[in-house]
Amino acid sequence: MAVSLAERLDALAVAVRAGREVLPVEVLGQVQAVEARAGQRMRLSDQHTVVAFAGSTGSGKSSLVNAVTGADLAPVGVLRPTTAEPLAVVRGPEGAGPLLDWLGVRRRHHLDRPGADHGTPASASAPSSRPEVLDLATDGLVVLDLPDHDSVVAAHRTEAERLVALVDLMVWVVDPQKYADAAVHERYLRGLAGHAAVVVVVLNQVDRLAAEELEACRQDLLRLLDEDGLGSARVLTTSAQTGEGVADLVALLDEAALRREAARQRLEADVTAAASSVLEHCGDPRPTTAPAVTELVASLEHAAGVPQVVAAVRGSWLLEGRLATGWPPLRWLARRRADPLRRLHLGRSRSSRDQAPSRPVEGPDLGRTSLPPTGAAEAARARTAVRDYVDAASVGVPEPWALAARHAAEAGDLPDALDRAVAGTEVLRPRRPTWWQGVGALQWLLLTVAVLGGLWLAGLAGLDALRIPVPDPPRWGEVPWPTLAAVGGALLGLVVAGLSRLGTVVGARRRARRAARRLHAAIATVAHDHVQAPVTQVLAQVDECREAAQRAAAPGRRASRRPARRGAR
Repeated sequence: MAVSLAERLDALAVAVRAGREVLPVEVLGQVQAVEARAGQRMRLSDQHTVVAFAGSTGSGKSSLVNAVTGADLAPVGVLRPTTAEPLAVVRGPEGAGPLLDWLGVRRRHHLDRPGADHGTPASASAPSSRPEVLDLATDGLVVLDLPDHDSVVAAHRTEAERLVALVDLMVWVVDPQKYADAAVHERYLRGLAGHAAVVVVVLNQVDRLAAEELEACRQDLLRLLDEDGLGSARVLTTSAQTGEGVADLVALLDEAALRREAARQRLEADVTAAASSVLEHCGDPRPTTAPAVTELVASLEHAAGVPQVVAAVRGSWLLEGRLATGWPPLRWLARRRADPLRRLHLGRSRSSRDQAPSRPVEGPDLGRTSLPPTGAAEAARARTAVRDYVDAASVGVPEPWALAARHAAEAGDLPDALDRAVAGTEVLRPRRPTWWQGVGALQWLLLTVAVLGGLWLAGLAGLDALRIPVPDPPRWGEVPWPTLAAVGGALLGLVVAGLSRLGTVVGARRRARRAARRLHAAIATVAHDHVQAPVTQVLAQVDECREAAQRAAAPGRRASRRPARRGAR
């Protein structure tokens, strides 16, 4: 389906917006110039077609302008440039003034009708009588005689280059001596690659060549134009002196003015060239499969100290279990040990362990952990993992875009984000297991029995020391109850503490695995937000830039590859 010029300009704007941070400055400048030129040209007269005659000194450019207009308006010279500023010859309705103002052309001449007397004497070098057919017959045509592009005056060359970029149809006039001049091809014609629809190359002064020489020059010129990306440009052979081929050139210009498509074709060619320049920096479509993030997340976990936190969770649970189920007389030893999670600022105070868990704190007030700084090995591993992920994600992407993706992945404060993720993760629920309470009550009961048994034995020993008759205590078999209570309560308390220790170890491992899963999810979120998402955004931009540039480029009319140009022959 055909795409309008306005739609192509919109697509080009989308492509530039997506690639503004990556595309080279010269490409952005080219697109900006095309957008400005298109907007201004479309607002001006659509009833006029601007044709510019450009050429080098001595090519007969001005003579050819006089021939096709039927009036001796352009001064003619051979050894030095005589066109100091552009001359406009206008035929057609009023309204060309704003267009010429935009072009910056001050010298203007209006042709009223074919064959009219322009009041200008004939050139001494021109034929005394020109056929009527050589007069431009179609209204709406503006012919510009540009300064010589090889003028010794720099201002003349600059003016010619400026107008070459603005006019609707280009007529390049070359002569048999300098048609292969490298300056013409490299500085001008090659820059118009992709504009073949609005470029006409005229080999002038063919009256100086024999028929065989003319055909050889023409074929060589066609070859050079093909190398310049203008293989389909129209090529005419003329002689301003004899009038040979001038009628064909006039007919071509009349047809262009009649169809009024040259302005649109020029803008479309400019948009195509700009879009092709953008496409050259977007590369080919990349694979749709996303790279694995396993190594990335694992490396970030080590950099964030997740193994230390998991070990701290296990140690904290073991400490809590020992304080809750251990033999009470020995618990003071455990109380002298610091909670591993509290040392990392990840635990709760012991006075609040039985309270309901609160929501994780979010936002800028989120606390930090007290994990030791990431070691050099872990930091290097994390950086390598991030770089490897970016490299895998940007396979096939041009280097500037890959560098932009790497910069996006490294732009954020990843260590701070990792520390916040660990600090904001609930690694250990503060609620104790129910069986801990039962075991704790049993331990205090056994301690009470042992203490009572010990007091009973102490009382009996005191009576014996005071020589007071000692009553015989009840027995369980051969063992007195006081001894059984004191020794049995202590032994059973130690046994229960050992068995509880085994249960606590199992629970500590389970909670360490749960903490590892939660920390893994938190680190994966950080990896997504700080690495995957920025990289994906940059890659989405390159896809958007490429697709929009493809919509802006006309199918089958992209600029051809430009081979290196050899020197002038």
